[in-house]
Amino acid sequence: MRSDFETIAVSRYDDQILLVTLNRPEVSNALNTRMGLDLVELFETLSIDLEGLRAVIVTGSGSKAFCAGGDLKERNGMTDQSWQSQHVIFERMVRAMMGCPIPLLAAVNGAAYGGGCEIAAASDFVYAAANARFALTEVTLGIMPGAGGTQNLARAVGERRAKELILSGLPFTAVEAEAWGSESRDALQPTGR
Repeated sequence: MRSDFETIAVSRYDDQILLVTLNRPEVSNALNTRMGLDLVELFETLSIDLEGLRAVIVTGSGSKAFCAGGDLKERNGMTDQSWQSQHVIFERMVRAMMGCPIPLLAAVNGAAYGGGCEIAAASDFVYAAANARFALTEVTLGIMPGAGGTQNLARAVGERRAKELILSGLPFTAVEAEAWGSESRDALQPTGR
């Protein structure tokens, strides 16, 4: 697997753990088309050859943001056709991440908004710093979260809480997310009757 990507840094630990760092700190690690393509390539390669890896950790460069979502400056100059093409790349990216054959962990070290929240929700496990904030902010711009966030968030925090978060675009903390996830899991437990 190659490691010379333009928008992500890739390194191995103990030869079995792959650390993937979203590496655009000057724009809060916002997802642009190139980052989407880099992540698609990496995760589709992993689905074919794990090279002895046992886990993948995704994090953001710097302490300010895990990922601020889509790069709106890049989108401002896009035609509708270009935006549609970019969206297909982002959908493919999330599917490739969700299809990772080994555990995918999100180490959320700051804001995880829009696509960043969707990447976290698509991960098998999320470990968040105390300052981490999450939100599906697309709705505040008149855009539907389109990279699996509506489905994955509902699985993580329950359907009704997810509806509230998706329809409002309001941010939530790591502590809130943990509590809501526990409530959601408890609701699925058999009553023993």
